[in-house]
Amino acid sequence: MDQKIKWVTNQMLANQEKTAINFLSCQEINKVRQFHKSFPEYSPTPLCQLKELAGYLGVAGVYVKDESYRFGLKAFKVLGGSFAIAKYLAQRLGKESSELDYARLASPEIRQQLGEITFTTATDGNHGRGVAWTANRLQQKSVVYMPKGSSLARLENIRAEGAEASITNLNYDDAVRLATENAKKYGWVVVQDTAWEGYEEIPTWIMQGYGTMVLEAWEQMQAAGVEKPTHVFVQAGVGSLAGAVQGFFASACKGDCPITVIVESDQADCLYTAALANDGKPRIVSGDLTTIMAGLACGEPNTIAWNVLRDYSYMFASCPDWVAAKGMRLLGNPLGKDARVISGESGAVTAGLVAELMTNPDMAEAKAKLGLNEKSKVLLFSTEGDTDPVKYRSITWNGEYSVPAR
Repeated sequence: MDQKIKWVTNQMLANQEKTAINFLSCQEINKVRQFHKSFPEYSPTPLCQLKELAGYLGVAGVYVKDESYRFGLKAFKVLGGSFAIAKYLAQRLGKESSELDYARLASPEIRQQLGEITFTTATDGNHGRGVAWTANRLQQKSVVYMPKGSSLARLENIRAEGAEASITNLNYDDAVRLATENAKKYGWVVVQDTAWEGYEEIPTWIMQGYGTMVLEAWEQMQAAGVEKPTHVFVQAGVGSLAGAVQGFFASACKGDCPITVIVESDQADCLYTAALANDGKPRIVSGDLTTIMAGLACGEPNTIAWNVLRDYSYMFASCPDWVAAKGMRLLGNPLGKDARVISGESGAVTAGLVAELMTNPDMAEAKAKLGLNEKSKVLLFSTEGDTDPVKYRSITWNGEYSVPAR
């Protein structure tokens, strides 16, 4: 198996007509955050400034948004699912979502008006847990399908939120199809963070939901005296998170957008493959998609997100599992007085990649293309904590997926 990091700069940026990103503007995301603020569990997650690591790597700053604190669920995904469900319910009630905060949605009066609704989704764990948590809070039902090889710990976390959940013998994309087919059969509502023709409204709302995290990070950087990052590294499965991050910064920073790198598992690198093809069209990667980065094990991109990434992102990278493992160990064992960040397999791959770019001679060309140097201020999103504690210990304690010899 190839253990090298692959990368390609985006040759499609010269396209004259770029896809609209106004749905991810500061104004729109501020509305989203107002909804999230209505949950009693809401508080901004930490933005950790890793000064010692920045000095070691030779950059001006490394800033890591630590989503292991989000709503007590150890992952950012609940931001998307909760906002999408709120928007859907508001639509059903003929109201604006701004009229329906959490307390109103959870009230007996609204529950009586809506009746019983079942929300369904396919997930590796974090998204499904967020959908189940939200449905449970609103006295509704949820059915969650997980792809083969999914973590039993993540399955039990979803069931603990009241969902009917199971691990299938399908890969992620086929599990999405199963959820969609059963929704049609039983009258359920699909809450999926990927889009396809005819299913675009809810994925758009999910992307907006993720914007709360990005807006928090931007404001936290400004509070630390940094107007904006020079570089943003963001991981991608279907690309919804990456599209939300990219769209927000492209909108907020207009013509002076940070240099953005989209990072995937090499076993599910549909966005990298599409960038390599350089014809503007999305690509599909099939097979078992076996990677420790379970949250990124998606072979079919969100078409809405792909359009944003195609038109605004600077580089796409495809990383073997050891890069994620390195990032987990790096963040979990900080230098000096740096904060410790407990980052799961899908949360840490960007940290591993930045470390390789700054220290591995084999990555010198990519580093030069990105203009990474002593003035760079790098923003990363650690999107999950140890949501699979057994796997986390196996990697960080026992050295599973070690860096290959150079």
